[in-house]
Amino acid sequence: MRGGAATGVARAVELLDLHPAPADMRQLVIEGLSRTPKQLPAWFLYDAEGSRLFDLICQQPEYTLTATETSLLEQEASAIAAALGSGTLVEFGAGSARKVAPLLQALSQPAYVALDISADHLEPACVRLQQQFPKVPILGVCCDYSQLEQLPDHPLLSGTAHLGFFPGSSLGNFNPEAARALLRQFHKLLGPGSTLLIGIDQPKTRERLEAAYNDAAGVSAAFALNLLTRLNRDLAGSFEETAFRYQAVWKPEHSHIEMALVSQKQQQVKLAGQVWTFAEGETLITETSAKYSPEAFLELAASAGWRGEQRWSDPAGDLSLHLLVQAD
Repeated sequence: MRGGAATGVARAVELLDLHPAPADMRQLVIEGLSRTPKQLPAWFLYDAEGSRLFDLICQQPEYTLTATETSLLEQEASAIAAALGSGTLVEFGAGSARKVAPLLQALSQPAYVALDISADHLEPACVRLQQQFPKVPILGVCCDYSQLEQLPDHPLLSGTAHLGFFPGSSLGNFNPEAARALLRQFHKLLGPGSTLLIGIDQPKTRERLEAAYNDAAGVSAAFALNLLTRLNRDLAGSFEETAFRYQAVWKPEHSHIEMALVSQKQQQVKLAGQVWTFAEGETLITETSAKYSPEAFLELAASAGWRGEQRWSDPAGDLSLHLLVQAD
């Protein structure tokens, strides 16, 4: 029997809280603002308001990644399920867990484990999925998967193959060395004989990429500027939102889009107990998003112990779903 939605009473959702240590935001701010150029971790963007705005970004007509990947998963679910085989589907950074449904529908007797650092996102996502797939065993694990030594000791993760799932081209938010380290971490956590299905956004024209990250409705700008609101609130900052403007620029030499807040004047800002000077025109990088050709991504994956097994792409060649197997 496949894991499709079925009538009946849903199981009670099981949640496992591994109590991820809170990040030292103050120290990370000091490190980030001491760099040239200044840059903060991208996850700072995702407080409650930031997460809401990001969901809106995914609905903007210029930002096609989410719709393209969702459509590809729906169209190729049967082929992907056949290639994955049986086992427990483990999603890294599950968030709202909206992209996994086609796979749960297509896999034979699936089980699903969602890993995410935010319990606020994890619980409702798992409850919604359990209602949609009442016969599928679902476990939510609140953790920082980048710091785990091993997956938790749980029946859903014992005695079965682990099928890793990392959609959304989230790997692009890491610089190449950090991306390599994350792929190695997946290799370690999933264990011998496991597979990894990963979504990778591919290079496009400058015009398309810059429009995708600077939508006409201004949601991307609001998302970036909300970072200043969070820093003021959480670290007693004195940022003036109107003293910065948002920009998104394609950097072909790095094959990534760079999103930043640009200081509109020479100014000083109090933050994390220190005073920071911004020159007029100076940037504070909020995040980057790398785009990999299939060849470039497979080269990166190989350096982290993975080998490309299969690949699915949309007709325009905008995005790839790569199925990786462990090479060592």
